[in-house]
Amino acid sequence: MFSSLLSNLNYTTIFFLMLLESTVIPVPSELVVSPAAYHAAGGSINVWLVILFATIGADCGATINYLAGKYLGRPVIYRFANSKWGKMCLLNQEKVEKSEKYFDDHGKVATITGRLIPGIRHLISIPAGLARMNFGSFLLFTTIGAGVWNCILAGLGWYLYSVVPEDQLEDKILEYGEYIKYGIIALVLIAIVYFVIKHKMKK
Repeated sequence: MFSSLLSNLNYTTIFFLMLLESTVIPVPSELVVSPAAYHAAGGSINVWLVILFATIGADCGATINYLAGKYLGRPVIYRFANSKWGKMCLLNQEKVEKSEKYFDDHGKVATITGRLIPGIRHLISIPAGLARMNFGSFLLFTTIGAGVWNCILAGLGWYLYSVVPEDQLEDKILEYGEYIKYGIIALVLIAIVYFVIKHKMKK
């Protein structure tokens, strides 16, 4: 499956897969953007267009979640999360509640930082919709968060082109991806602590 994905990656498939990744479909962005950037390093596609189409796809998928949260409401979202279809999407009520708590704790900026955190990234748009966050702000913050994440993944793929043969690419992406996740989580936590302390000092 991964080999087939690699051989068919183009701007359209990048957009579509990242759209799915930003809804509730379990498509790992690491195995979309990084392989695409790997091939871009070889000259077959443009790395900046990879980032652009990946970010647009993420925005569209996030918008679907936002609209679902805004117009369907919490009971319907929870019912879906606990359904057979929800479980097929690796979803459950606990994960949705976790994303809601993160949004409640950190406010609108959660739509930026949440895009960088595993387990929160693809669900953070739902509580934004439930809270009826201004759509313009939501889209701007989502674009920033998704853009930063896609740049990181593209940088990883570009780097791996010079050090890893293609048959080892999937394993290396998953290995380096874990380091990146932990690093980002640490940076987000540091940023949150900094802003909390700064806010308290102002008071």
